[in-house]
Amino acid sequence: MVSEILNDIQTEVASLELIPSDGGRFEWTVDGELVYSKAATGRYPELEELKEAVYAKLPDGAPA
Repeated sequence: MVSEILNDIQTEVASLELIPSDGGRFEWTVDGELVYSKAATGRYPELEELKEAVYAKLPDGAPA
């Protein structure tokens, strides 16, 4: 999941930080803003919904 999204946006991001957590947490933030939280939804995201959440935060939207 991570590698597919990163492949798509590698020219759009200056840096990426993966932070391991405990307790089954799964959260994605873009520029400090939470875009997905397993704690809030109670489930892991589908790849497409996570892509949409990340791409929505990119300056030009989804990569071509």
